[in-house]
Amino acid sequence: MSPLQVGDVAPEVPGSPTGDGPRGLFFYKVTCPTCQMAAPTMARFEQAFPGRVVGVGQDPKSALARFTEEFRLGIESVEDAPPYTASDAYAVESVPTLYLVDDGRVLDVVGAWDRDGFNRVAASLAERLGAEHTVVSTPADGLPEFQPG
Repeated sequence: MSPLQVGDVAPEVPGSPTGDGPRGLFFYKVTCPTCQMAAPTMARFEQAFPGRVVGVGQDPKSALARFTEEFRLGIESVEDAPPYTASDAYAVESVPTLYLVDDGRVLDVVGAWDRDGFNRVAASLAERLGAEHTVVSTPADGLPEFQPG
């Protein structure tokens, strides 16, 4: 099964906050080095768009809490424990994967760490919220342009 694509129906994520408007879903695993590297960027999402990005962690709640503290994730996370219901519903092939959803549809998908993709999602989120555009990653932050998960 391939990951959900733009325009596909966005399944509900059990335990995640619900609400109107666009939302980012950041699928991750605490032991993933690329997820660890991307964590500070997710904190910048939270600063720019409070409550609009939810972590979907493929680990127990206690591990997610330690990860959030250690890597300053900055976003609320929900546990996606085996059999990984949410990850399977989104057909996540690797982590990190960032989805932008709104009105029950997938608006964007970014697999792995992709600076341009994360910045594109931030720009779309800002536009949909009528918020100031925020660049969440630049070469100055020391992160590579791309790194597979």
